[in-house]
Amino acid sequence: MKTVAILGFGCAGYHCAMSLRTEGYKGDIHVFSDTDLPPYNPMLTTYYAGHRLPWKGLFPFGTLKGIAKSLHLTLHTNSPVERLDCKDRVVRLANGERVPFDAALISTGARVFIPPIPDLPEKNIYVMRTPNDAQALRDRLDRGDVRRAVVVGASMVGIKVAELFQRAGCQCVLADMAPSLFPLAAVPEVGKELAGRVEAKGVELKFGVGLSGIRETGDGLAVSFDKETLSADAVVLAIGTRPNLDFLDDTGPQVDRGVLVNEQMETSIPGVYAAGDCSSGYDIQSGRHQIIGLWANAGYQGVTAAGAMLGHPVRYPGTLLHNITHFMDMDFIGFGDVKAQGEVIRWRNNGFFLYAIRREGKLALVNIVDNHIISGVIKSFMSRKFLGNCEPISPMQRVILLRNGLNEDVIHLLESTELEGDLIHG
Repeated sequence: MKTVAILGFGCAGYHCAMSLRTEGYKGDIHVFSDTDLPPYNPMLTTYYAGHRLPWKGLFPFGTLKGIAKSLHLTLHTNSPVERLDCKDRVVRLANGERVPFDAALISTGARVFIPPIPDLPEKNIYVMRTPNDAQALRDRLDRGDVRRAVVVGASMVGIKVAELFQRAGCQCVLADMAPSLFPLAAVPEVGKELAGRVEAKGVELKFGVGLSGIRETGDGLAVSFDKETLSADAVVLAIGTRPNLDFLDDTGPQVDRGVLVNEQMETSIPGVYAAGDCSSGYDIQSGRHQIIGLWANAGYQGVTAAGAMLGHPVRYPGTLLHNITHFMDMDFIGFGDVKAQGEVIRWRNNGFFLYAIRREGKLALVNIVDNHIISGVIKSFMSRKFLGNCEPISPMQRVILLRNGLNEDVIHLLESTELEGDLIHG
């Protein structure tokens, strides 16, 4: 193998390149990026927009020049890939350049989803994904002329953007078609619990409403939902993302929303791998392919792809769906299948709320409000179960749970494989 092509240079692409060099690969590594920025963490953008993180803090691996020098990379920046020619093993760029490869990693990430709204205005509408997005919203907040804001999307990103407006003293409405907050991670009962706490902070919530239009007015924007129109000085769309795969055609790897991969991160095309937010890897709970847009997951996938390229006996079995976020002085953590049905475990302790569903002797879902300390123990226990490890919670992990709000009865319920009916505590 003489040449590796890495398409997209985020967390997955960086870890692939770094691992290749760490494992002794001496050949060429060509990196293709549609920007000239180094790898950045999208989940840190709201912190920069709110002056809680410096610009360089968005880039955890350092400068692009420094990375390229240390890893001996050939960079193709501001160079969108027009087509990945898997048959001839060539990367074709929009400027006409052609770069051959022996192995390739597709790690092009995802972009913000913009709904197909007719005549969408160009001004006063923002998204939050890239450092440039964060800079645009930061500049607008710094101007101090936003009195009313509307955030569309009750997602992890949406709530943190709403917090930015709330901290700036703006009237803010957070709206979504879903019936409650965090619909992809929180069960309705927990979503409503969080909603009450958010509304107490001064953010107005509107659920079950679909965005139908945005138009310019004399002094801002009119944001239309099913039966109501709101006025706003700024609108942020935080509805979701879509994988960046426009450069693939029918001759490329198989795609099901993301590029389908096996446990070595190899696609349906031998020698072509995929990782990160554009790949569809394994959810260890369901055993199905799914895009899992998590920073750590992307890193593991990139390392695995590098090992597979080098012929090493690597295997990444996948991960458990999970979300962890901090906003407005509260925490939410969600693990597992939000649609799971089964026995319910509830526990309250001084503002801490745990809601769990147990199915077929395993925890199928856990939602935690305001207790991030226990989240690592819970995730580890759930993940081991889905991977076939039946060991109970260890004595040290039990101490962590006991010291942070749980008692022996609740721990027993979380561990138990016996059917005990609906379980309500606290």
